[in-house]
Amino acid sequence: MVPAIRRAYNAAFTPEKYAAYLQALHAVHPGDIEFRVAETPVFIEKSFKDKVLQACEDIVDVIVRPDFSEMTARAIPAGYEVPGENAHTDFIAFDFGICINEAGEYVPQLIEMQGFPTLFAYQVLHADITAQHFDIPAGYSSYLNGYQKESYTELLRSIIVGSHEPSEVILLEIYPDQQKTRIDFRCTKDLIGIETVCLTKLRADGQRLFYEKSDGTKQYISRIYNRLIFDDLDKQELPAGTINIRNDWQVSWCPHPHWFYRISKYTLPFINSPYVPATRFLHELESVPADLENYVLKPLFSFAGQGVIIDVTAADIAAVKDPENWILQRKVTYADVIETPDVPAKAEIRIFYFWPPGASRPLAVQNLARLSKGKMIGVRYNADKEWVGGSLVYFEE
Repeated sequence: MVPAIRRAYNAAFTPEKYAAYLQALHAVHPGDIEFRVAETPVFIEKSFKDKVLQACEDIVDVIVRPDFSEMTARAIPAGYEVPGENAHTDFIAFDFGICINEAGEYVPQLIEMQGFPTLFAYQVLHADITAQHFDIPAGYSSYLNGYQKESYTELLRSIIVGSHEPSEVILLEIYPDQQKTRIDFRCTKDLIGIETVCLTKLRADGQRLFYEKSDGTKQYISRIYNRLIFDDLDKQELPAGTINIRNDWQVSWCPHPHWFYRISKYTLPFINSPYVPATRFLHELESVPADLENYVLKPLFSFAGQGVIIDVTAADIAAVKDPENWILQRKVTYADVIETPDVPAKAEIRIFYFWPPGASRPLAVQNLARLSKGKMIGVRYNADKEWVGGSLVYFEE
């Protein structure tokens, strides 16, 4: 998006440089990066960075409202309640498409958001390796608000571990070695020293949780860095003896599971911002828009784009049996913004927001990006394409 930087980067790029870059990235935890890593980062000038951060702050203004919990009470599906919800989420991830408005200007448009972790630790490694293999212009950083690797890592550690003993803090996931995000689990241990534990390995001693270490000793748990997506969990066939993680255990959560639902697609209809596409709960829709081709139909409770209907028809809307669990959102059209050796790529940016204990608001600290040449962002739409996949943004400071 910065023409001079893009031209210089593309001119200096070689397949050999990219191969060396991938080799260095994969060598840290061999076999654990299962997704495609793009050939290039995204370079964004300050004026567009300011728009992205203003978009985030518009949404944060809603999230910090005193009545936010009341507004989002229905966001938590029946049966998904978990005791011990805290005052606010610890993390938020905002996903924006880079689009072009009617005036021909580049603008961010919110695609989705999550009160849930993402690749927070892996992106530290990604930024390090990228800077070692490619020339990053002076005055550009993947970190935001003055953070750098050391201060970012310390902030992440202070939120996840806090005052707890690191040995009593775990990253919790279901079958972690099978997850496509497992590289982040390895990097989390590298950065802050906590173990990843599978839900099926947890055991109970009264209201306390523990797991058995490799030497057979019990390790009690006081805090959970939560990576479980309960929608996904319910689709798993869990072995006998697996605890019900929704019970009232003597642990604190980071973030508490309720924030996955409260800060999500469910929140979109409450936001009024030029950077957030118009969104309505389907059950509150008074009439079907005449230009339905400009909308997308999304289930509230799904992940990784599952169940999304892109080319919506009136019949699709009529067929929905639980309209209170769906939203109709105005489509955004991704711009072809990243020049590549063949055709331009589209880009989606995810901004990481951390919310330290005691702070009145969360703040932006880091990012990731995904490049695509397909109809949507995602592996299935980009098979056999190059200059697509996982990436990161370097913002002008």
